[in-house]
Amino acid sequence: MRINYAGVDAFLLDMSEGAFQDAIQARIWGLEQLLTDMPEIQTVILGANNLLVTYDCERHQASAIRQMLQTAWEQAGSAHITPRELVIPVTYGGLEGEDLPFVAKTIGLSESEVVALHTGTSYRVAMVGFSPGFGYLTGVPQPLAIPRRNTPRVHVEQKSVCLGGGFTAVTPSPGPSGWHVLGKAHCPDLFDAGANTPCLLKAGDIVRFVSA
Repeated sequence: MRINYAGVDAFLLDMSEGAFQDAIQARIWGLEQLLTDMPEIQTVILGANNLLVTYDCERHQASAIRQMLQTAWEQAGSAHITPRELVIPVTYGGLEGEDLPFVAKTIGLSESEVVALHTGTSYRVAMVGFSPGFGYLTGVPQPLAIPRRNTPRVHVEQKSVCLGGGFTAVTPSPGPSGWHVLGKAHCPDLFDAGANTPCLLKAGDIVRFVSA
């Protein structure tokens, strides 16, 4: 684990070794939990196999914070995470899942087999980022771990169920996307700025999709 300076009041804890690794991310969830409860830490921002931490540089020495982070990383493996499980119905294919035929053709399966693969496993929310409420879900079956589109779309509808780059996701808001659109999710809004907990998904949650 590398602890790098990220300005005068922040450290970037980087555990990546090339490709994204679920086991490392799971330990980062424990680290995030430990650091969030520490009064010396101001903010904790979860990334893909990394974590950005800020602190008050006028009150705390960088060397002391660095040592605290190292100790917390050593303890993170034993931190207890109790995941929630969310089941999200999805309408696959048709106008709301226009890339399903392409994905099926690319991996040499029928559309129904692609849907069976996508609904036949449980996913973990690795992190929330890119846009408010956007959860990156890991655990994609290997046949579905295809690259993103060569040409991104200018507009993808809200609550589109997407696939790309080894992740799957549900779009919290309309906007551009380079992911393959498999269908439309039937679930509460993934981001509500006025709610006590704005993001529906949080790191560590388990998500299952079912065909609607």
